[in-house]
This record gives sequence, C-alpha cells and structure tokens, in this order.
Amino acid sequence: MFPRARRREYGGPAMSALESFSGRWFVVKIGGELALDVKRLSVTVGHAVHAFLAAGVKVAVVHGGGPQATELSRKLGLVTKQVAGQRVTDEATLEVMKQALGGVGINVASAMRLAQVTAIATSGVSAGLVEATRRPPVQVAGEPLPVDYGLVGDVTQVNVTLLEALAKAGVVPVLGCLAGDVHGNVYNVNADTVATRLASRLGAARLFLVSNVPGVLRDKNDPTTRIAKLTPAEARAQIASGVIQGGMIPKVEESLAMLDEGIGAIHIVGLNPESAILDEARDPGSRGTVFIK
Repeated sequence: MFPRARRREYGGPAMSALESFSGRWFVVKIGGELALDVKRLSVTVGHAVHAFLAAGVKVAVVHGGGPQATELSRKLGLVTKQVAGQRVTDEATLEVMKQALGGVGINVASAMRLAQVTAIATSGVSAGLVEATRRPPVQVAGEPLPVDYGLVGDVTQVNVTLLEALAKAGVVPVLGCLAGDVHGNVYNVNADTVATRLASRLGAARLFLVSNVPGVLRDKNDPTTRIAKLTPAEARAQIASGVIQGGMIPKVEESLAMLDEGIGAIHIVGLNPESAILDEARDPGSRGTVFIK
C-alpha cells in the first residue's frame, strides 16, 4: 500500500510504535477552522497521516466546516441558529453546508497532496459511505420544549466494505460531515459524531479529534493545565466538577460513549507543535488528552 522506500523516512523506536498498529484503522477528525491554512494543515495533519500510512496503518479523515458555513450564511443574510452546539438546519442552511464543506474538503485534499498522501475529498453521501435518518425532536437541557433540529441526521450505517477497498487501493477518504439515505435525502451531521461512528464501525485503534484546543484543560485559558489521560469515570467527575465545560462537554461525552463501541483510544489534540498528532500517536497523553477504558 505504501512504498517501502518512503517507510524509511520514519525509522527508529517511534516508527516501531506505529507499526504495531499495521493493518488497523486510525480516524482523524479536523475542525473546519484548521482548514483555512493549507500549508500548516499539510505539515501537521498531513505529515501525521503520511507517517501512519508508512507504518501500514489505514487512515480515514473527517472534517467539519462550521466557521465557513457561519460566514457564508452571514454573507447570504441567513441567521445561524444553534442549540446545545448543534446547528439547526433548514433547506437554505443545508445548501450552505454543502457549499462550505465542499470548499473545506478541497483544502484538506490539497494539504494531503502537499504531504504526498493520496486522498479523495467527498462526503458521507457518496456511495452511501455514511447513512443517516432524520433526527426526531429531542429534549435539550434548558429548553422548555423538544428541539426540532430540522435536516440534521443520526448515523445509522457506515459502508465499511467500500472504506476497506479504498484503503487497499492506498487512498485516504476525506469525508465532509454530510450523510444521506436511499431516498436521496441529505442530512447535516455533527463532524465529531461522524468521526466517532466511523471509528466505531471500523474498529479503529485510534481516533484523533484535532482542533485549536490542545486537550482537556483544567483552566481553559492555560494550556499548561492539560490533563494527559482520563478514564470514563475520571472524565465524568471532571464534567460534574465543572472543569470540563461548554463545547468540550459534548465532545467528551461522545468520546466516552464510543469507547464502549470498539474504539481503542480517543485523543483530543491540537496542532502545536507541528508534530503534535504524530507525537500523541506514538506516546498517548504526551501532547493531548487520551481517553482510555
């Protein structure tokens, strides 16, 4: 799948640590805000993916596009509405998401190409890679009535066979967070949810949730307070005590739920230094926060 000559670029004990996962899946989720700088994305995420492939690891990339969608909505005069961190999606907003995610996917594919990674940018809609059903109205804390999120989907199925075929061909799928169904419906799905469900169905050894946040912080304004490792019990205690708060809560809760669904370990990690993702893969907890059972 990956040229032996290129594998030598990553020698030594660190490469051996990655090679222990040869034949397994790693899933990398990228926040939309990281796709604005293609060159930086290439030397951070792209470099890590290149090294994973060199070690014989199969890789899938999932990306969001929230900032891009919000900015495009603003330019079009559309009001962005979010409840509990999830975008309420009507027909117009869904069209915005399609356009925003398409642009982000092109940037991610460009970054992968700069890193000499063969990647194809698409979405979960293509060939039924990720299927979903429309989410029914749900009760949300702080809301008096059940919230109808509109054209937002809950993942029901992942096309593992096709993803395995892409990996066998040496291709990294780059998936925007849209899903569909056999009736031609398209749904907006939270990118963290797509990534965790994808990782679960693939039995991934590692899931990396990559953003501008270096991990779970005891003090959100102080990166030096990063917590290196958390078990589910410890993480829930941090939520209860208020250490984990705001937008980090759903990310953590999603991670904890998926640990019981077959994912080996889940990492929340940033891009500083440039080697952060690769360092975290080789030595869990060294650069981000790793959730382990």
